[in-house]
Amino acid sequence: MTSLFTRIINGEIPSHRVYEDELTYAFLDINPRAPGHAMVVSRTHSETLLDLPDEALAPLFEGVKTVTAVLERALAPDGFTIGINHGKASGQAVDHLHVHVIPRFTGDGGGSIHSVVSNPPKEALEEMAARIRKAQ
Repeated sequence: MTSLFTRIINGEIPSHRVYEDELTYAFLDINPRAPGHAMVVSRTHSETLLDLPDEALAPLFEGVKTVTAVLERALAPDGFTIGINHGKASGQAVDHLHVHVIPRFTGDGGGSIHSVVSNPPKEALEEMAARIRKAQ
């Protein structure tokens, strides 16, 4: 089945495009959390960052940088929150990797990335680091 975002990229579903090049496509989120809230997607379909072919990674993040710069010029926000919901447990609603670029304004009521989850590890950081290094 073709993903919702692939159908948007292909023009089968309308979107409010804000940027595109041969490898990426960016459009406004239909449920924006802030003015200018955009999503940048790779034209190469992948569900998550780990599924994206290495050669598509740099172009995706070049697109994120370009869209951030365009939103900066257009809206003059005080900052940005840029992130990925990776997998269902994180809130990923569409099975196509997408990077949210959310303009932030002083007093907008939002928080930092740190406010998204509150589940600190029970083990010491040294133990956590050792477990992660072992998995490399």
